Amino acid sequence: MSEKFRLGAYEFSSRLIVGTGKYPSLAVMQDAHRASGAEMVTVAIRRIDLGDPSGKSMLDYIDPALQILPNTAGCYTAKDAILTAKLARELLHTNLIKVEVIGDDQTLHPDVRGTIEACEVLVRDGFTVLPYIGDDPVACKELEEIGCAAVMPLAAPIGSGLGVCNPYSIAIIKERARIPVIVDAGVGTASDAAIAMELGVDAILMNTGIAAAIDPVRMAEAMKYAVIAGRLAFQAGRMEKRLYANASSPMRDLIVTKDS
Repeated sequence: MSEKFRLGAYEFSSRLIVGTGKYPSLAVMQDAHRASGAEMVTVAIRRIDLGDPSGKSMLDYIDPALQILPNTAGCYTAKDAILTAKLARELLHTNLIKVEVIGDDQTLHPDVRGTIEACEVLVRDGFTVLPYIGDDPVACKELEEIGCAAVMPLAAPIGSGLGVCNPYSIAIIKERARIPVIVDAGVGTASDAAIAMELGVDAILMNTGIAAAIDPVRMAEAMKYAVIAGRLAFQAGRMEKRLYANASSPMRDLIVTKDS
């Protein structure tokens, strides 16, 4: 697809963003990243082990051609998220940041107030801010108004694989947004990815749906094509749904001959 996807000053051809956690090995992760066709990968800054005896960290296993999107996973307060974002900028030399402020240990749903507070500070500090948030049109609009480069509503709880649980909220968020909408969390298989893209969202970020598959590399490739197919279907415009049958070859279009 020649159509470009833009996030602030950044531009991508792929609308699939992948993660780095839960893979059976770093070698499998590398192969899955290649198969996905993704151009951006998210990394949890708080989970990078810089003291590994081998002298290597996860960063050494990420293709240098990939744009790294650091995230603040594991943060439960705005203060921790802000500090983690600043550490990420120093470590990775990027102003991109995915902001996560978790409000609940069991559901891992975001703390809306803490997320907005952290984003306000980071936007003022020059970051390109991508907040992980619930499928709440009001919160998404507020994050847009404070200057976030995109909003990232969840499709379902992190790691659940439930797919798009509330397509109507996602559609409303997209309809009202003037910035990119990236579905984040809950996509479990290729059909989930296609459904999300058919709602008109600009991109999808996924990790567990690929990493926890029986064959992560094949699933990564499936997700690549699902995102492309869903985007094309959205642009094409689906047929109207009808309650009753409607013949593919209606009688009014038939040519009646003398011997008919």
